[in-house]
Amino acid sequence: MSVQHENYDTKDVICPQKRLTNLMHHAGNKFCADCGTPEPKWVSSSLGVFICIKCSGIHRSLGVHISKVLSLKLDEWTDEQVDALTKLGGNSLLNKKYEACLPSNIKKPNPHSSIEERSDFIRRKYELQQFMECDNNLSCSIVPSQGRSLSLAQSSISFRNSFTDKKPPEKIPTKHRIGQAFRNSWGRRDSEHKAAKKSPSLAGMVEFVGLIKVNVVKGTHLAVRDVMTSDPYVILSLGYQSVKTRVIKNNLNPVWNESLMLSIPESIPALKVLVYDKDTFSTDDFMGEAEIDIQPLVIAAKAYEKSTINESMQLGKFVASKDNTLVRDGVISLDEGKIKQEISVRLQNVERGELEIELECVPLTQ
Repeated sequence: MSVQHENYDTKDVICPQKRLTNLMHHAGNKFCADCGTPEPKWVSSSLGVFICIKCSGIHRSLGVHISKVLSLKLDEWTDEQVDALTKLGGNSLLNKKYEACLPSNIKKPNPHSSIEERSDFIRRKYELQQFMECDNNLSCSIVPSQGRSLSLAQSSISFRNSFTDKKPPEKIPTKHRIGQAFRNSWGRRDSEHKAAKKSPSLAGMVEFVGLIKVNVVKGTHLAVRDVMTSDPYVILSLGYQSVKTRVIKNNLNPVWNESLMLSIPESIPALKVLVYDKDTFSTDDFMGEAEIDIQPLVIAAKAYEKSTINESMQLGKFVASKDNTLVRDGVISLDEGKIKQEISVRLQNVERGELEIELECVPLTQ
């Protein structure tokens, strides 16, 4: 009797989520590729490794040009994405590649390792790729923690700086930051106090308090940058993490409906939104920006994390006024157990343009 191997070409009859579940149950994928935590719920779709929530935050800090992190449960996967993930081979195969020559004196993180230990290992494993080829230099001891922190911060900053020459010189005034006044009404300033105490050298090493799912819905009446039209895309930045949407060609009223995920650092920074026009032969053109204070959303999510309320209810709102850039009031609501907020904002430092986004605060347990 012949043995029939598992066939992933049955995608016509198996939905992408079912195929993902099958991949999760492969022996090597049952544990985080970087620290060994059981039942990882995240994956780097670009690298192909299944990772835990703590390691996923470090992967995001590396930038999407190195590691694009998706949730196995929260994100919507296509068959093409699952195909690409399957071809990469899974944790066992990829660890043989990225840890082929792991020196004996370098200890791989475990489920209880600190953020700093994870950061150093993950950066060396994927960004610097130091363990792929045997080299005598790899036997040296790990550099001091401050050096590691600066290295990760610089690597993260280098990704953000790939857009530096596109950013306008003007900084958005604090009064235009959406949610500033609303946040104050909650009487919560403790995270700002923590932020002031945290050294810049610890960038990328911070603990995470949750996740924010940002659905970039659409743009309206965006600025013209290519004679009569533009090819817009959106960059979202939270601390040292940056993600971006796809480019939509020849459209001043683009509809993305694209969801992106970011880890929320303990010292909660503003969510920065940047819009650019994609150019093939020159620097991408700036098309506007906005800053959104997500702390009220996070506070609401913490307050209602264990709530048993099933009906929808309004928890608060950002009031549109001349002192901010809201097109209309931004309501924070509890909807089917999820804390969400819809925001429509006028883009700043540009002649025109509005952007509509939806925010959802996701507990780390997911």
